[in-house]
Amino acid sequence: MPDARAAVGPYLAVFRARFHLLLQYRAAALAGFGTQCWWGAIKIMVFAAFFRSAATTPMTLRQAIDYVWLGQAFLTLLPWSADPEIARMMRSGDVSYERLRPVDPYAFWFARSAARRTATPLLRAVPMIVTAGLILPLLGLDEWGLSAPATVEAAALFALSMVLVVALSSAVASLMDVLTVATLSDRGVNSLAGPLIIIFSGSLIPLPLFPEWMQPALRLQPFAGLLDTPLRIYGGHLTASDALAALGGQAVWVVLLILLGRALMARVMARLQVQGG
Repeated sequence: MPDARAAVGPYLAVFRARFHLLLQYRAAALAGFGTQCWWGAIKIMVFAAFFRSAATTPMTLRQAIDYVWLGQAFLTLLPWSADPEIARMMRSGDVSYERLRPVDPYAFWFARSAARRTATPLLRAVPMIVTAGLILPLLGLDEWGLSAPATVEAAALFALSMVLVVALSSAVASLMDVLTVATLSDRGVNSLAGPLIIIFSGSLIPLPLFPEWMQPALRLQPFAGLLDTPLRIYGGHLTASDALAALGGQAVWVVLLILLGRALMARVMARLQVQGG
């Protein structure tokens, strides 16, 4: 047991240090919270007009409203950009020190990513859920607020899915960090990954509202597990075997992306060269 604690100690340490550092950005979180409240309200009004004019819809307005509020609450869980600190280290040459640390480089970076994927969303998710789930109903606007999970089972599966979201998001972010070093710039990675993740995670439009012919591919692609899966479980759009299949898809992509990230990092670090003097 002491050996196990010693083995994971460096990764827990970097996670705690990064987590506490990111919790200090309260002013930025407050500004982001205000922006996301406004943007969430606009999206709900758009969806309300759409659902009320449509003859049939793949999800109910109630499910769409919950989808929007939770999407805004956990928006910063999405890994839409590489770690700016890694980009700085690459430009300065400090990334070479990563090879000298007596730790697994990929696990170290994964721990950094996991801290970023938990601390930043926490600062915005709590006030967003309180506002949409408690304050709006108290003001008589419960029709437009965040409702409780569809069932107790949905709440439990949602919690499990959110754990997988953090792991999946951290795996994607770590892969983006490695690609930043491999390509010597974070511009290309951010420009390509950011729009794809925003669209195919369901952050922009709930995935069930995409054309029917796209649904099989949307269910299989990894970005659905970043947001769409837990949000649809919460609202009862995914139940029973469908919910379990979606959770399995999240877990499979976590494993695949970690294996890919580790393999790519080993290759990049083995060929890493730093010029200057």
